Amino acid sequence: MKSKSTLTFLILLIGFVSCDEEILEPVNPNQLGIETFYRTGPQLEAAVNSVYAGLQANNLYNREYFFLQDLLSDDCDTGGPQLEGARAQVLNHVFDASNPLVTANWRGWFRIVHRANLVLENAPNAVDEITDNLRNRIVGEAHFLRALANFELVSLWGPIPLMTESATSPDGLPRSSEEEVYELIFSDLQVAITNLPLRSELTGANTGRASRGAAQALAAKAHLFRGNYPAAKPFLEAVISSEQYSLVDRFLDNFEEENENNAESVWEIQFTEEYGDAGGWNADGSGIAEVTFRGQEYGPNAWRNVIPSDGLVAEFETVAGGAQKDDPRGVYSFFRIGDTYNNGQSVLSAGDVQGNIERPSWRKYQMIYKRPNEDTRSGINFRVIRYADILLMMAEVENETAGPASALQYINQVRARADVDMPPYPTAQYPTGSQAEMRRAIQHERRVEFAGEQIRNRDIRRWRRQNMLPSEPIAVFRPYNDLLPLPQVEIDNNTGLSGADQNTGYTAE
Repeated sequence: MKSKSTLTFLILLIGFVSCDEEILEPVNPNQLGIETFYRTGPQLEAAVNSVYAGLQANNLYNREYFFLQDLLSDDCDTGGPQLEGARAQVLNHVFDASNPLVTANWRGWFRIVHRANLVLENAPNAVDEITDNLRNRIVGEAHFLRALANFELVSLWGPIPLMTESATSPDGLPRSSEEEVYELIFSDLQVAITNLPLRSELTGANTGRASRGAAQALAAKAHLFRGNYPAAKPFLEAVISSEQYSLVDRFLDNFEEENENNAESVWEIQFTEEYGDAGGWNADGSGIAEVTFRGQEYGPNAWRNVIPSDGLVAEFETVAGGAQKDDPRGVYSFFRIGDTYNNGQSVLSAGDVQGNIERPSWRKYQMIYKRPNEDTRSGINFRVIRYADILLMMAEVENETAGPASALQYINQVRARADVDMPPYPTAQYPTGSQAEMRRAIQHERRVEFAGEQIRNRDIRRWRRQNMLPSEPIAVFRPYNDLLPLPQVEIDNNTGLSGADQNTGYTAE
């Protein structure tokens, strides 16, 4: 799957941004339409490739997804001279229904839903050059990707318009309840689990496609977000017992280009610089970019728009002497002045760094481990679900259902990674003798293990809703920020919505 997902004629068929807001364009007679496409296996596979391509777009993983998730959490702060206005609003939790960052993510995920619906509706029409196994795999991928998009949407916006068919007119849809959205998510994931192959069966050009383990992991994440620990457990057990995944010895193998799709990767978004230097300025989100801005936006000697927060840096265990030790994941996650980069040929100096040089910068996903500078063309894959996440979710499930003793083996596996080698729990700082102590240890472990990986925001939201946080971690958070505002452009253009449908706390225009 680390290959060009083009077929530009297909883009006209899948151009809706949300469920309602773009005008249907006239059909170009020189390009294939729905009635003549989807007739062969290669065409159907190209269609599902276009769903994956939407994930690479500017309004999702190319740029805006990591900004929204990270700035909503307490892991990040502004690092350069000035964070752009829309991003600063998100960081400070003063965003409203017109915020471009919020709107971009909404549009990006609805584009994924629409494209997946097109695949599912037309999968039966492919009759040439296709086997049952190929059709089933493609259908499973489309169900997985639609479930992923709907989970992203419902976890941030609550009730959403539920698209179960592709958009064929400008007419819109009303909001469906969260329960209805989750019913579709779990139904989609069950179909995906039934149809998708194991990760080990996806080789060559199919590397990076969704696997059975990815669908099981996503189902577990969705159940955890709702606080349903018993329902999450069998999905996590299935991933663990599949023997398809393991922790890699070297922590940074999860964030560098040479070690993508490794044994720890349950699923990742594929990026590559192989297809030229067009960069990622793909504002329409059509899915043609295969690079990400992450390195340029977060890099210590680049724009440095986002840096680790002081609270995150302080969360890593630091011990002077004694039986414990400093957590090396702090070094692996951050660059500081004096660190080497560019294959050890360069040293990060104060003159290289914008803003406050006393504060660290991000190391994860940065290309300067092997080159002198970042730019807007990074080909490093985003690791969306790692096996470490599976183990820590299982630790949490066991703690909440069976008690802290049952959680120890899972949380300690993560700490025992070869080049991390942290002392096992219980420790002096985290005695883990009670459910509450283990809960705090798991929250700590998830924060330091997944720092800057777009996981913390959703963790905070689910723990807040379940009253599991020892205190509110985001000083500027207001209760109504728990749900994002429906984009004003959606309310204006969706005939199924009105200002009265806006989430509480956000003024309708």
